[in-house]
Parts: sequence; structure tokens; C-alpha cells
Amino acid sequence: MVTLEHGLTDRQREILFSVIKIHIATGEPVGSLLLAERLRERLSSATIRNIMAELEEAGYLTHPHTSAGRIPTDKGYRYYVDNMLKPSRPSKSDQDVIRRELLSEEMLGVDQLMERTSHLLSQLSENVGIVIPPLQAYDPIQHISFVKLADRRILVVTVSKTGLVQDRAIRVDEDFTQDELDKTSRYLVENFSGLSLIEIRRQILQLMSEEKALYDRLLQNAIVICSSGLAEESQTAEVYLDGTSNIINKPDFADTERIRTLFRLFEEKSRLVKILNEYIAQSPKGSICVRIGSENMALGMQDCAIIASPYYYRDSVYGSIGVVGPTRIEYLRLINVVNYVARLFERLMDSHN
Repeated sequence: MVTLEHGLTDRQREILFSVIKIHIATGEPVGSLLLAERLRERLSSATIRNIMAELEEAGYLTHPHTSAGRIPTDKGYRYYVDNMLKPSRPSKSDQDVIRRELLSEEMLGVDQLMERTSHLLSQLSENVGIVIPPLQAYDPIQHISFVKLADRRILVVTVSKTGLVQDRAIRVDEDFTQDELDKTSRYLVENFSGLSLIEIRRQILQLMSEEKALYDRLLQNAIVICSSGLAEESQTAEVYLDGTSNIINKPDFADTERIRTLFRLFEEKSRLVKILNEYIAQSPKGSICVRIGSENMALGMQDCAIIASPYYYRDSVYGSIGVVGPTRIEYLRLINVVNYVARLFERLMDSHN
């Protein structure tokens, strides 16, 4: 195999760039004759074929069995993203669509904002748009209430500082009365408003080690419920996901078994949240995360590209937004779009506080 130790030559870079640009636009393998017409520098088809062969041997290009033309590999796309793109602001038309959809005259509720954002990302990318709200355990709580259900289950309803309403059922070992649950929720709201479930649990444990007075039973109830909620956090992740139907008819996903596997992943929301959170955590702070094809270890994602960004609230990662599509995706445009939406999303979330 050719090892291009010192990077690509200018000609190799230009040809790789052109192959990727044409393939993203057309979905077809790119041949030397077409490149000879498109390149700025006048090169013969034979010279172009030789350079394409070098790029193929080095792992940047490959060719389908039935075609003489080449298509980019995951390595080729990675080189393109890391070395050939200069992210900037989205085009004016994309900015206009984004601002029209998210900056409506009436302030959207947080739930509506997340739902509309996932739809917007899907619409702009013609792929799958995803918004992951903050995990309930880490979200600063303005209000919390508990509702007794059957079989020792409790419905936990929280309203965050930004106005995001989340609910989920948890199972506990004790049989609480509704009166006990009401007293516990009032106590938490009166004493711990503005803290997350994790912070509340930590402070209650500290209180229990210090005071043996009137609220012992109340503190015990609170710690049982908070601990149960934290234990089940990973099982009940929320995801706002839109546009799965966009990818059904894409030629990149012609293999029906692969599309089924991908759709199963979309349905397993807690797994999807874990995957995106890990990718965001591994990326440099404040950067856009781009994972391409085989870089995605999760089953069903090996033919996909993921472009995602965290969004921040008071300098802490609050959640993430992103786009999932085939590796043949408009990287530069969607990197710009995802970054722009994430920053606008932060402003809108802050305005709800």
C-alpha cells in the first residue's frame, strides 16, 4: 500500500476534493473523464487515473465492482473534513430558514422548541435530526411532584429551570401513600429548588448524617425516591428525533437488513443517547463532533455519518443536537448548520430561565 507519509500533494488533494464534491452531489462513482472536465488544472485522463489509483492504494478512494469510477472511503471523508473544510456561518438561505422556524413571535415552550429543532435539522439535512435534552438527573429542578401508581410505582414529574417538563415512572420497594409523596415533594421544592436530583441526593445524605430531628422520615423518603429515579435514569432517556423516513429511499441504505438495524437503534433511545453523549464527551470542548462510517462502533451506524454539537447552559453541557445520515452527506453545510442551530438554541434556552 502507498503510504503518503507527508500528506497529499496539491494534485492529489485537488482530485480527492473533486471526487468527494461530485460524489456527494450525484451519488455516482466519479471517473477520470468527468474530472478532466472539472479540474482547474488541465490534466489528461491518464494522469488523473494514475493519481486516483495512488489515492485508492493509500485508502482514500475505492471503486464499486461494476464501475471504473471511484468513490470516497471513510478515510477519504475524514481527510476531507479535517484538512479541506473551513467552517463558517451557514448560507443566508439556511440562516433565514433557521431563524424563521426558531425565532417565532410567540416564545415556544422548551418541549416545543426541542421538537421543532429536530424537525428543522431533518428538513435542512434531508436526513435524521436529533435533539437530546438534558438527563433528568443533571437538570436543575424548579418544581417536582410525585404521583402514586399501582404496583409500588411512582410517577416523577419535574419542571426544570428552563421550563422543560419531564416525567417517568420509577419502581420503589416501599409502599408510599399519596400524602407522604405530597409532603416529600413540597419539602424538596421548598429546600432544594434549583438543584438537580444528583445534587439533591448528595445534600440529603449529608443532612441525614447531621440531623436526627423532625425530618428524619421525610429525608429517608426523599432519598429513596431520588435514588430510585437516578438508578432508572439510563433506562428512560428522552430523544426528540425526526426524519427517519428521509433515509428509507436513499440509495446509500439499499441494504434492507442494514436499514432495519439502524431503525432498531433509533428505537432504542437510551442507547442512542449513550452513543451521542460518548461522542460529544470525546470531542474537544466547544467543537463539532463528526463521526464517519467505521468510526462508529455501534451496530447499525457503520454506514452513517454523525454531525453533532453540545449545547451549553451556564457553561455546562446541557444536551446535544445533531444530524445522522449516510457517509455521503453535505459535511461543510451541515457542520455550519448544526453549529449555528446549537448556538441559537443556547440563547433560546437561556431566555426561558
